[in-house]
Amino acid sequence: MNKEWSLDVLYRGFNDEKYHKDKEELVKLTLEMKAYSEGLNSGPQKEEDLIKAVEYLEQYHVLSYRLISYTVLMQSTNTSDSEITNQVNEIEKQVSEASKPLTVLKKYIARAQNLQELYDRYPKLKSYEYLIAEMREEANHLLSDDVEDVIAKLNISAGSAWNSMQSFLTSTLEVEYKGQVVTLPEIRNLAYDKDPTVRKEAYEAELKSLEKIKDAVSFSLNNIKTQVNTISDLRGYPSPLEMTLKQSRMKKETLDALLQAIKEYLPAFHRYLKHKAKVLGHVNGLPWYDIFAPMGESSRQFTIEEAKDYLIKHFSNFAQDMGDMIQEAFDNEWIDFYPRKGKVGGAFCENIPFVKQSRILTNFTGNFGDVVTLAHELGHAYHGMMIQDHLPLNTDYSMPVAETASTFNEAIVMEFAIKEADSKEKLALIEDQLQNVTQIIVDIYSRYLFESEVFEKSRNGFLFADQLSDIMLQAQKEAYGDGLDSSVLHQYMWIVKGHYYSENLSFYNFPYAFGGLFARGLYEKYKEEGEVFLPKYRALLKATTVMSVEDAAKEAEINLEDPEFWRTSLRSYEKMIDEFIKLS
Repeated sequence: MNKEWSLDVLYRGFNDEKYHKDKEELVKLTLEMKAYSEGLNSGPQKEEDLIKAVEYLEQYHVLSYRLISYTVLMQSTNTSDSEITNQVNEIEKQVSEASKPLTVLKKYIARAQNLQELYDRYPKLKSYEYLIAEMREEANHLLSDDVEDVIAKLNISAGSAWNSMQSFLTSTLEVEYKGQVVTLPEIRNLAYDKDPTVRKEAYEAELKSLEKIKDAVSFSLNNIKTQVNTISDLRGYPSPLEMTLKQSRMKKETLDALLQAIKEYLPAFHRYLKHKAKVLGHVNGLPWYDIFAPMGESSRQFTIEEAKDYLIKHFSNFAQDMGDMIQEAFDNEWIDFYPRKGKVGGAFCENIPFVKQSRILTNFTGNFGDVVTLAHELGHAYHGMMIQDHLPLNTDYSMPVAETASTFNEAIVMEFAIKEADSKEKLALIEDQLQNVTQIIVDIYSRYLFESEVFEKSRNGFLFADQLSDIMLQAQKEAYGDGLDSSVLHQYMWIVKGHYYSENLSFYNFPYAFGGLFARGLYEKYKEEGEVFLPKYRALLKATTVMSVEDAAKEAEINLEDPEFWRTSLRSYEKMIDEFIKLS
C-alpha cells in the first residue's frame, strides 16, 4: 500500500500531454464564452441561448475544477516547490479571465422568464431548479460585469496571495525543539504526548517559533478581512456574516438557534475541563498545553494497515457501501498519510465527483486520534460519493453540511471503540471523544467570536499582531470560562488556523459546531431507528447540494430552527461528561 496519494486519475505530472491540452482547452473555452456572452444581452432572450449558457457553465466547471484540484493538491504536499507554485498561479490567473463571461452567463440564466414552462420542456433545467433560484438571488448582489472581472483578477495578487503566504510560512516554519529542528505540524502533534513535560515544552517551543512569523501573518489576516469587508459592502450585504450565511444556504434563525444552545451548555464543558485539570494536578483550571493530554490507559498504536482493517470492519457493519468505499480509498491511493517538510498541517478531504473519487490528506502518527481523523475525512469522501451522480453544477454543498458526514463517522467509530474497550481503555476513549467535542463546540465558539471581532475592528484600522493576540485571548476566555487556566492560553491560534485565511470562505468555524451537533442528532436518530434510518441519511446527504440546509434536514425529519434539536445533541454530550467524571 502506497503511503502517498496518487493524482494520476487527474494528470500524471505537469509534463502530461493531457495536462497541457486541458490548459489549452481552458484558454479556448474562456475565449468562446467571452465571444458568446458578448451577444447575449442584445435582444430578447432565446431558449437555445439559455440552454447553451448552462452547457458552457458545466463544461467550464468540470475543466477548471480538474486543473485547480490537481495543482492545489500538488501544492498541499509540497508548498516550497517553485514549479508547483508557478502552475497554481498560472491556473488562477487563467481562471480569473473567465470571471466576466461567467458573470454574464449567470445573469442571463437568472433573468429567464416562464421558468416552470422551461422546466417542463427541459429536464436538465429542472434538475438545476434550486441552482437557478440561487442565481436569481445572487444576481441582486452582483456588480457590473467589468467590476466582477477586476475583482477576480486583482484577487490573484490580493486575497489569494495573502492566503498562500500564511500557508507557506506555517508549513515551512522551522521549530527548534531539544536541539533539533522539526516542522510545525510535528511540534503540534506533541500536544497528545503522554509525557506532561513533553507537552509543555512543545507548547513553549511552538509559541516561540510563531513569534518569528506573527507580524508577517498579521498582514495576511488584515488584508484578507479588509478585502472581504469591502466586497461585502459593495455587494450590498449587511455584513460578511450575512454574506456567508447566503453562501451557506442557511438561515440566520438556524445559526441563532445553534449558538443559543451552545451558550446554554458551555458550563457543562467547563465542568469537564476543570475536572480534567484537577485529575492532572492543576488548581486554576486546565493549562492550554494539557487540553489534549491523554488520560486512561489506552496506548494502542496503529499502523496504516491496522487502521485500514479497523475502519473497514466497523463501517461495513454500519453500511456496506461505506466499507467498500474505504477499501477503495486505501487500496487505490486516495490518501497521503505522513507528515513531512513542506506538507500542510492538519487534514482535509477533496471530493472529485467527476472521477467519482476523493483525495484525503492527513498527518498520521499512529495514535487512535489519527484513526478517528481518517474516519472523519472518509466521511467527507462518503458524502462525495452520495452526490457524485448529480449533474456537474449540482455537486457543491455548503459549509455547514460539509462537516455532517465526517462528524457522523466520528460518532460511529467512537461508539464501536467504547463498546469494545475494557475498563482500562474506556476512560481514555471517552476522554478522547470529549477532547474532540470540546474543540468543535467550545474552541469553535472562540474562533467565531474572534473572527467576528476581527471583521468589525479591521473596518477602522490595521490590527497588529499583538492586537490580534489580545482578541484571541479574550475570545478563549469567554468560550472556555474557568475551565482553562487564563494565564496559560494560546494567543497565536489565529496564526495556525488556516480557515481564517480564505478570501472566499469566511466564518469557517460555526460549520464545525453545526456539523458536530447535527451529526450527533442524526446519530441519535440512527440508534433509535436502526437500518430504516440509512435511506434517510443517504437522501439527506444527496440533498445537501440541491437544497437549503433546513430543507435537507427535513429529509431526516429535523427542524434546524428549533433550539431544542441542538439541545438534544448537547444533552448526549453532557451525559458523556458525567460518565467521564464518574470513571475518573
